[in-house]
Amino acid sequence: MSETFKVCFCCSRSFKEKKRQPPGSIKRLFEAYSRNGKMSSDDLLRFVSEVQGEEHAGMDYVQDIFNSVKHHNVFHIHGFVHLNAFYRYLFSDTNSPLPLSRQSLRKGVKVIELDLWPNPSGNAAEVRHGGTLTSHEDLQKCLNAIKENAFHVSDYPVIVTLEDHLPPNLQGKVAKMLTRTFRGMLFRFDSESCKHFPSPEELKKKILISTKPPKEYLESQVIQSSRRTPVDRTTSWSGTTNMSWRGEKKIPEEEEESEAVGYRDLIAIHAGNCKSGLEDCLRDDPEKPRRISVNEQWVENVVRTRGSDVVRFTQRNLVRIYPKGTRVDSSNYDPHVGWTHGAQMVAFNMQGHGKQLWIMQGMFRANGGCGYVKKPRILLDTQRLFDPCKSLPIKTTLKVKIFTGEGWDLDFPQTHFDQYSPPDFFVKIGIAGVPRDTVSYRTETAVDQWFPIWKQEFLFQLSVPELALVWFRVQDYDNDTHNDFAGQTCLPLPELKSGIRAVRLHDRAGKPYKNSRLLVSFYFDPPCTF
Repeated sequence: MSETFKVCFCCSRSFKEKKRQPPGSIKRLFEAYSRNGKMSSDDLLRFVSEVQGEEHAGMDYVQDIFNSVKHHNVFHIHGFVHLNAFYRYLFSDTNSPLPLSRQSLRKGVKVIELDLWPNPSGNAAEVRHGGTLTSHEDLQKCLNAIKENAFHVSDYPVIVTLEDHLPPNLQGKVAKMLTRTFRGMLFRFDSESCKHFPSPEELKKKILISTKPPKEYLESQVIQSSRRTPVDRTTSWSGTTNMSWRGEKKIPEEEEESEAVGYRDLIAIHAGNCKSGLEDCLRDDPEKPRRISVNEQWVENVVRTRGSDVVRFTQRNLVRIYPKGTRVDSSNYDPHVGWTHGAQMVAFNMQGHGKQLWIMQGMFRANGGCGYVKKPRILLDTQRLFDPCKSLPIKTTLKVKIFTGEGWDLDFPQTHFDQYSPPDFFVKIGIAGVPRDTVSYRTETAVDQWFPIWKQEFLFQLSVPELALVWFRVQDYDNDTHNDFAGQTCLPLPELKSGIRAVRLHDRAGKPYKNSRLLVSFYFDPPCTF
């Protein structure tokens, strides 16, 4: 059979259509674990144990594999697996490089930020990104959406961070809305009776509010207003001017205090900023955990000389990092700068697709995609504080071999990549981690092939594999224009399963393709325990 592409009105080009078949290396592997072209249950168990590293697998595991390829109708009459069935198993979701989970392909966002401002009339709070052209959202609708979806993926707690630009009377209204909407879901932290902040396991089905206490907010407003021309608190202002004093009548001070107390009592995690100096910013009070919010530029500057101090602070407290204000194109920054220094919350522009967002999605595929990832021990050691900027000895080498890929012919139209010929695929592969471990390579280009075969191996020497991810990006080579995107994925090394695995590819937004995937082997030398 051949595949035909039209070149002009009277001409066409034909290419011999290549079949979806195992490459030679996979055929030889099958022959080593089969007899007379057939693989028995015992043979398959030996394969998953010796090659795939599934040391605890038993006959139940093998039966699951049999069930996953039954619909291909390529079994021997007595239940033996033939080569094609074995190949289909290798490409199946059953053979994922990460532990299987019911929710592993669903989003598990667990930190929601709401930017609160007074509405134009000054009598209610609304959600919008201040100083931008984005439209506003109804606060109550946002709270209802959080309540309905908070535990859709897992029961682990949801943190709602409030960027509060409200006067005390509107803070009081927000406090009532939060209480009325979330009721028993709200967690209130009592520092008098609770000396240690509860773990995510203890906070299941709870919603935590994190913002600056009202007093700190009011003080920050005084500081900000002193840098500008004094304003009359009874005057209505518009535009980008300080909106916190909007309103025609002055609010009595005792009423402000009452509203602030109700608002303050809902705050489970007290937030602060770093405007009072570095020492105060990283001050650690073992009796009172807190959260600080800093922008990416602050983090990049501080970790150059005080990286270990940031790690120490994050052992008891929360750090939230947000994009710098100049990212008007909704791009994202490298999350590893924060993660490798212990930061728990790295805010992303979810509408900004690209490598950094893919790395974030890859990080949180760990732990079943529940929205929480356990910190590695290296970031919790109080005796030997970790500094990711320092060079460490090589701990292990990750060997990655890319065999082949398939599924693009089912997920994309015939002329999606090239108007006149089949695609020319190549794969970029790399490590995202501490600076010492970060490196990338690419395969050769498989010309005019919907079912490319590469059989190329890449070695990655790793000093801190606990904080590393391996990423893949498939592209169609184009000599005249930009290379076309053909899929991507990112996998956390601490949960990576050894052996030959089916690596499912995702689109730019992180949604998995139905069919497109790579066949890849992973091995650690020496074996690495996370």
